[in-house]
Amino acid sequence: MSDSNTTDFSNPSTFILLGIPGLEVAHIWISIPFCTMYMIAILGNFIILFIVKRELSLHRPMYYFLCMLAVTDLVLSTSILPKMLASFWFNSREIDFSFCLTQMYFVHCFLVMETGIFVAMAFDRYVAICDPLRYSMTLTNHVVVKIGLAVMLRGGIFVLPYILLARHWPYCRTNIIPHSYCEHIAVVKLACVDIHVSSYYGLFVLLSVIGLDVIFIAVSYIRILRVIFNLSTKDARLKTFGTCSSHLCVILAFYIPALFSSLMYRFAHRVPLHFHVLIANVYLLLLPMLNPIIYGVRTKQIRDRLIWLFTHEGT
Repeated sequence: MSDSNTTDFSNPSTFILLGIPGLEVAHIWISIPFCTMYMIAILGNFIILFIVKRELSLHRPMYYFLCMLAVTDLVLSTSILPKMLASFWFNSREIDFSFCLTQMYFVHCFLVMETGIFVAMAFDRYVAICDPLRYSMTLTNHVVVKIGLAVMLRGGIFVLPYILLARHWPYCRTNIIPHSYCEHIAVVKLACVDIHVSSYYGLFVLLSVIGLDVIFIAVSYIRILRVIFNLSTKDARLKTFGTCSSHLCVILAFYIPALFSSLMYRFAHRVPLHFHVLIANVYLLLLPMLNPIIYGVRTKQIRDRLIWLFTHEGT
C-alpha cells in the first residue's frame, strides 16, 4: 500500500476497508461461514416471502409484518456482504466515500427499521391475545400499510443525521477504516475534529428509539403473559403462548447480542479490535439467517405449507 493512502491528504474520495484487523491471513477461511450464512438467509427469506404470497390463509397482519422483516433482513445482509467478500476474495478494499456513506445509511436505517417491525409484531400479538374480538377491526390492511410506512420513515429520518454529520466532518488522519464495512463510529473516528456530536446523537438514537421499542415490547408481553396465565387450562395456555413464541425467539436473538455488543464496545476497552469487528459482522449476518429458520420451524402454518410444497413437488 502506498503512503498516499495514509498520509498527505485531506478529505479523500476513497477509503480502504481493512476487513477484520489482525485476522487478514484468515479472511478466506472467515468468508466461508459468512457466505454460507448469507446464502441461507437469502434462500430462507425468499421462501418466507414466496409462501406468504402463495398461501391465501397467510394473508393476515402477522404474516405481512413477517414479510417486512424478511425484506429488511435481505437488504441488511446484502448491504454489507458482497463488498466484504470482494475485499476478502479479490483484495478489492477501496470504497468510494459516497458509496461508504450509502452503505452506512442502509445498515443503520434497516437496523432501526427491524426493531420497529418487532414493535409492530408485538402490537399484533398483543391485540390478538388480549383483545381478540377487535383484532380484525384494529389491524386492517390499511392500518398495516400505515404501520409499515411509519417504520420506514422513522428509520430513514433518525439515521439521516448520521450521514449528514459524517459527510460534514473533515478527514485528514488516515483513509483506512479498521472494519469490514462502513460502520458509523469506525468512519467518523477518522475525522480530524471533535466528533462528540456524532457520538451523542448515536447515544440519543440508542436510548430514544431502541430503548423505547424495548420498553413497548416488554410492556406488551407482560400483558400478554398475564392473559395467558389466567387461561383456564394448560392446553389453552400452551396453544396461546405458541402463537407468540417465534416472535419472542427472534426478539431475544436481536436484542441480547445487540446489548452485549454495545456494552462491550463502550466498556470492554481491552477486548481486541478484531473481536469487536467479528462480532459486528456475525450479528448482521446471523439474524437474517435465523429469522426465517425460527419462523419456519416454530410457525405451524409456514411449516405445514413448506412441507406440502416439497411433498407436492416430489409427487
